[in-house]
Amino acid sequence: MRRLTSLSLLVGTSVMLSMSACHKDGGGLFGKKKESSSATGWNYNDQKMGGFSVAKNVNQQTGPGLVFVQGGTFAMGATEQDVMGDWNNIPRRITVSSFYIDESEVANVHYREYLYWLNRVYGESFPDVYRNAMPDTLVWRSELAYNEPLVEYYFRHPAYNDYPVVGVTWKQATDYCKWRSNRVNEKLLMDKGLLSKADVGNQSDDNTFDTKSYTAGLYEGTPGKMSKSAKSQFKNSDGTPRNAAFEDGIMLPNYRLPTEAEWEYAALGYIGQNPGPSKKEGKHGEELIMNKQVYSWGTNTSGLRDIRRGTMQGQFLANFKRGSGDNMGVAGGLNDRASIPGPIRSFYPNTFGIYNMSGNVAEWVLDVYRPLNPIDGEDFNYFRGNKFQTVYQNENKEFEKDSLGHLKMRDVTDEESANRLNYQKGDVINYLDGDSLSQVEYGYGITTLINDKSHVIKGGSWNDRAYWLSPGTRRYMQEDMATNTVGFRCAMDRVGSPEGNKFKTGNLFKKQRQKR
Repeated sequence: MRRLTSLSLLVGTSVMLSMSACHKDGGGLFGKKKESSSATGWNYNDQKMGGFSVAKNVNQQTGPGLVFVQGGTFAMGATEQDVMGDWNNIPRRITVSSFYIDESEVANVHYREYLYWLNRVYGESFPDVYRNAMPDTLVWRSELAYNEPLVEYYFRHPAYNDYPVVGVTWKQATDYCKWRSNRVNEKLLMDKGLLSKADVGNQSDDNTFDTKSYTAGLYEGTPGKMSKSAKSQFKNSDGTPRNAAFEDGIMLPNYRLPTEAEWEYAALGYIGQNPGPSKKEGKHGEELIMNKQVYSWGTNTSGLRDIRRGTMQGQFLANFKRGSGDNMGVAGGLNDRASIPGPIRSFYPNTFGIYNMSGNVAEWVLDVYRPLNPIDGEDFNYFRGNKFQTVYQNENKEFEKDSLGHLKMRDVTDEESANRLNYQKGDVINYLDGDSLSQVEYGYGITTLINDKSHVIKGGSWNDRAYWLSPGTRRYMQEDMATNTVGFRCAMDRVGSPEGNKFKTGNLFKKQRQKR
């Protein structure tokens, strides 16, 4: 039972542990000399002393397509006048942990790669999995517009390979994130020789790589070619081979949709005003936000056009609708050179190096929508949408996977949560807004269109006015709906130093000498 609990903690959270509290006697993980515990003195990675495996302090590598966003404090909420008259997006100061986010939106070619994999692996036994993942290309249709060419060609024609995928629901976007996590981790294990590339063509149905199933011991796979040092590392105490775990520092945390707070923080790019620490210890940027930004490129210009001298002076910095009937300007002088979404790495990136946080397509985020973020709510990593889960165990206390190879999970019950200090319910989506404490009710379809399936959309699109380009603006849509103006990008948790690799955590001072 103790082993099951520890495994559920591993698969329930995507955290890489690095054991730094050890005596460094030299040699490292695979060297002749062994690192030892500062608590017991026993050697790590030594079969003669129990074989407890501890990876060296491994830096988190940046996953494919991601850029690092150093966290910090900022004022989340509206920065422009509330032209919609809702008066509910009140700014409040919160802190966001460091994280990673996609440099650009997910493109058509990326999503077609996902569909190809689903069809290859599940197409014969579970064709509905492929069909349910298809984007809705009919979102391009309009009663009074001729958009049939976009219905036919936008998603599939190679001319649009690098254009953002649209017509994707929130549920489809979250499923894509899970798939991407598994494919990235599978390749990392292949690169280390823990899995063989020969298995790729043989996977189908429940015999597919899933990160959680793998760490729970429900997916074995065929070992690849490992170095001698790796073979000695990935052994149980009895000498038999073992799977990699998150403690080994090989696999990455899950890809997921960014939270609303993360998305808004990444869009503002305040690091341009505070360059941050240099690699030399003790040199830090100023703790200062000079002014409120209206758009995501605020450190270069406060308007919509490039004001720097050069060939791009006066050009629009984003893809948006300038006015009624004006989606791209006049022939011979197109203002943003895009009548519909443009390529994912076009237009002006912000100081984090992220493209199209203002314009091109609006984007799904992880949060469930509520009109008013609670002023007295959580001010660290704010997020609404928690529905806590844990690993499912059968009557024999064993883990199981479903017919698609995913580890079975279940919702945490209120009974399990009742005696906890930090939360008392498993489903806290309505906390302080729709629960008994708030005395608020959402009569979906009667007095409001808001319910627990309403999710936040951030950023303006190619068919939106400039007002919606401000990172503080927010809208919502049902999780099973899609439009031709909404796409998405992925994010990932950062583990270790919040300043990034090669930086230490905390201010480290020299020890004071003891007086006699």
